[in-house]
Amino acid sequence: MAEKGRSSGIVGLVKVKVVRGTNLAVRDVFSSDPYVVLKLGNQEVRTRTIKKSTNPVWNEDLTLTVEDLNHLVVTLEVYDRDTFVDDAMGTAFFELQPLVEAAAEAASHRRRPYGTVDKGDGAVVLRTMAPGTGNYLAARSNVVWSVSEGTATQSLVLRLGGVECGEVELQLEWHVTTHAHGATR
Repeated sequence: MAEKGRSSGIVGLVKVKVVRGTNLAVRDVFSSDPYVVLKLGNQEVRTRTIKKSTNPVWNEDLTLTVEDLNHLVVTLEVYDRDTFVDDAMGTAFFELQPLVEAAAEAASHRRRPYGTVDKGDGAVVLRTMAPGTGNYLAARSNVVWSVSEGTATQSLVLRLGGVECGEVELQLEWHVTTHAHGATR
């Protein structure tokens, strides 16, 4: 029997498009060979390495499975690929909770949710998060519901911590699995 807040299987999938890095720290003589690692629970996925760039463009889709709605924090780490030991280029954390909750709320209404802002293109802004001391956001981030697609997306620009400079841009898309509708929070 699953306990409250847990599902006995996969609750959903989050597709993460790692778009680009901006002004990443230099870890080699003049540049770096960066790649991104995403971690959620015991999962770890990574992008390919971009050679000699502090402004890499990955445009790479990675997928993480969500099995527990009580553990929705993703760790993002950027590394410089080296021959022997890869150098850390910064870390950030982001919450999937605003995306997951907004998607569930919008899906339950099956129309434009009350109190949302219509973007005029068949999409509505469900939630807005601002940069602050409690997050790694470098810019405002909106959770957007596409009425025609029935999907929730979120664009993020994350400021890397533990390093002198650098930001990473991501686009998230939440997908509920078919057997997850009974999952509770």
